[in-house]
Amino acid sequence: MAEREGGVVKKGQEEGLKMAVSLLQEFELPAGLLPLGDVIEVGHVRGTGYMWIAQKKKVEHEFKRISKLVSYDTQITGYISKKKIKKLKGVKAKELMLWPPVSEITVDDPPTGKIHFKSLAGITKTFPAEAFAAGQ
Repeated sequence: MAEREGGVVKKGQEEGLKMAVSLLQEFELPAGLLPLGDVIEVGHVRGTGYMWIAQKKKVEHEFKRISKLVSYDTQITGYISKKKIKKLKGVKAKELMLWPPVSEITVDDPPTGKIHFKSLAGITKTFPAEAFAAGQ
């Protein structure tokens, strides 16, 4: 894919997970935002911000502090920049009986301790950013 041209790629669970967490920290996003399992590869193109994650199977994770179930597909892509991931694909959050896709994640700048999840339908949900800290 042309979007991946010139990207840095890390393969395997250990190296891929390390890179994913490192990207979240570099761009000032909560370290536990992407609870991944069985990572195949993680890549990032510094020039465009394009990032991708491939994992062997879909992961569902409950963020207990906010009682929110989130689904991470086998392929996750998006554009990462300071305090934001936009054009996000492969992440869904359960709302009642539906699983609407999350298209954008933003952390307030200047910091207020809040993180916002926007769906393709334009609906935005706001939560405390610490609910997505590593280990949550």
